[in-house]
Amino acid sequence: MESILGILFHSIGGFSSGSFYMPFKKVKGWAWESYWIVGGFFSWLIVPPLAAYLTIPNFTDIIAAASPSIKTVTYTMGLIWGIGGLTYGLGVRYLGMSLGNSITLGFCSAFGALVPPIYYNFNPTTGKESFTEMASTSGGQLVLLGVLVCILGIVFLGKAGTLKEKDFAVGHEDKDKDFNLVKGLIIAIISGILSSFFNFGIEAGKAMADTANEAWKVLNPGQGEFLYQNNVTYVVLLWGGLTTNFLWCMYLNFKNKTFSDYTNANTPIAKNVIFSAIAGTMWFLQFFFYGMGESKMGNGAGSWILHMSTIILTANFWGFYLKEWKGVSDKTYKVFFFGISLMFLSIVLVGIGNSL
Repeated sequence: MESILGILFHSIGGFSSGSFYMPFKKVKGWAWESYWIVGGFFSWLIVPPLAAYLTIPNFTDIIAAASPSIKTVTYTMGLIWGIGGLTYGLGVRYLGMSLGNSITLGFCSAFGALVPPIYYNFNPTTGKESFTEMASTSGGQLVLLGVLVCILGIVFLGKAGTLKEKDFAVGHEDKDKDFNLVKGLIIAIISGILSSFFNFGIEAGKAMADTANEAWKVLNPGQGEFLYQNNVTYVVLLWGGLTTNFLWCMYLNFKNKTFSDYTNANTPIAKNVIFSAIAGTMWFLQFFFYGMGESKMGNGAGSWILHMSTIILTANFWGFYLKEWKGVSDKTYKVFFFGISLMFLSIVLVGIGNSL
């Protein structure tokens, strides 16, 4: 039952993340950097402490009591993850919603799922599963097989991207003019690796989540783990993401002379802020539900790859809705769908592995 709830929570979070960019498409007359940072203020500054306030009593005391080293490492992981978030947007631009998300988050899935247990192999920590321990159990082996299937899915999706580029080279010059496979793949790989540092940030700030969890257990004995324990960690972690994104967006506002976007009466300012706020809030909800799923399944390879895979599936739904694959050959479709099928299979394998 715990694994089923974990899969459900990760699926809700994945749907929210895979859909968050859609409200941005309703923003009119603003440069990317303007609506991105407005949404970011909601994602990283406004909603996280609000969620923590509503779910964790005295969460500020937990942060204040945490050691400086824990807060520093958690914040630093957020800084690095923030760079991955910035490059993610470029990956989607050059590869499209479906292919861009699939490849970027596929790399993020594999890297984020494998590095923590490998780290614990060299630095054993009580309550944390090492790579050797994973490989020695039937459930762990199934999870690792799921990661391998996920990587294989990335290979086929990359092949689909190559075929799409060829399909659009002749006779489809009006289609997807921003599509650039080589540039997109390079950016997607970088983004996928750096974005996985969010998972490392959760590990770094685990002591704060544990404090919230133990306090809840005292008040609610015999009721399992605290669903919202990670909300306190997110506050510090997302400060790092805000820092990176804020500095870059301010630089772009200055470089592109787009500071006037925020006061331009010729644009629907109120609507732009509302749609940006919705997008930013939806992006945070992925973390909110990830924390709930993690409380049921643990922050291991299973939680991470389930979360990423559901984002990939959702993004591909929107990619088809936006007709990003309209006009490609039957062969391209088949390769693409096979890659997506492998991603879905990885979800099933990881889910079963976590239940064993």
